[in-house]
Amino acid sequence: MHYGWVIVLAGSLTLFACLGLGRFAFGMLLPSMGKALSLEYDRMGFIGTGNFAGYLAAVAMAPFFMRRFGSRATITAGLGILSVCMLLIGSTGEFLPVLVLYTVTGVGSGLANVPMMVVVAHWFARSRRGGATGYMLSGNGIAIIFAGFLVPFLNRTLGPDGWRTGWRILGGLSVLVAVAAWLLLRNSPAEMGLRPVGETGNPGNPSPGNPAAGRAAPAANPWKGIIAHLGVIYFLFGLTYMVYGTFIVTTMVAERGMAEALAGRFWAFVGFFGLFSGPLFGSLSDRIGRKRGFMAVFAVHTVAYGLAASSLGNWALYLSVFLYGIAAWSIPTIMGAAVVDYLGPERAAVGFSAVTFFFGAGQTLGPGLAGVVAKAAGSFSVSYLLSAVATGIAVFVAFLLKPPRGEEAASP
Repeated sequence: MHYGWVIVLAGSLTLFACLGLGRFAFGMLLPSMGKALSLEYDRMGFIGTGNFAGYLAAVAMAPFFMRRFGSRATITAGLGILSVCMLLIGSTGEFLPVLVLYTVTGVGSGLANVPMMVVVAHWFARSRRGGATGYMLSGNGIAIIFAGFLVPFLNRTLGPDGWRTGWRILGGLSVLVAVAAWLLLRNSPAEMGLRPVGETGNPGNPSPGNPAAGRAAPAANPWKGIIAHLGVIYFLFGLTYMVYGTFIVTTMVAERGMAEALAGRFWAFVGFFGLFSGPLFGSLSDRIGRKRGFMAVFAVHTVAYGLAASSLGNWALYLSVFLYGIAAWSIPTIMGAAVVDYLGPERAAVGFSAVTFFFGAGQTLGPGLAGVVAKAAGSFSVSYLLSAVATGIAVFVAFLLKPPRGEEAASP
């Protein structure tokens, strides 16, 4: 077995902790934590926004730390910061400490996630890059399934303080992941005398198995222009996907009258379907091109958000959960592969950091704005509807994206 698949495993564990536990479990913990701390919708949104602001700061810092200390050390340090903050959140009792700690949790998430996306791209040739990134992002889905069953169980067993134990368990698991990441990760195949998976020529040189390896961005698409275009796509994704991820459980419990345990099972379904989203759409983008892959995912998200905003009944909400889950991690999967396709491995770290800055800005604005709108409207339906409009615009923006050199020939 090529060691690249060990990198995928280590990456999946990293994403399990830094995004799955550090971010997506928050939506499951929020109803009970919000009740215990007397948080209104706007304060719930501000806590989510704080996390994304921390993530945004980490995106700006990540290239420096990667150059100075290497990706492996940066990822491990990010997981360590994340773990400590989650353990401390379990001991807090007021809004402000939670806001500060969850903001720093976002810093840890960014320092782990950004380098991990770059590392996996170095270990796989273009023809395998989308699928590999998708398998790695399945760690998010596993974490959501885990949180969807753990949190309701803790709340039933421990009562009002169940959410505190939940944060402590998530923090402890993240410590174990940090140790595993340090032991398993390697910065590049060259460290082990290997070629990337799917590459048959010299590493970094064009070959029959990797015709685009080592190519810089084509002259028709200057790299700064490509970063801006990909950045707008990622911004629209960040603006919308965490509105759903942060508030859908609260919507089920507070607005639809569902029991928390039932809502937790639905959130676990998001994680289950999410297991397939990255591999499915990542491999699809390897076949049909990144542009068409982006368009397909945003179209699915548009329908999901529209159904969540509707008053068609619970069947529409069930279908919405399925559609959101089946496409949940697809945009990061395709984006990680697209950045290397367009910019080449030598610019991947800076390029991915740049587009992730757009993404971070979007997800920083999204939950906070959605919380304010929901407080004014009395429900989250308008927030979901606005998300559907934004992803509809994203389909058109993706349509305007020009494919990188070599992709035209690979696409049917």
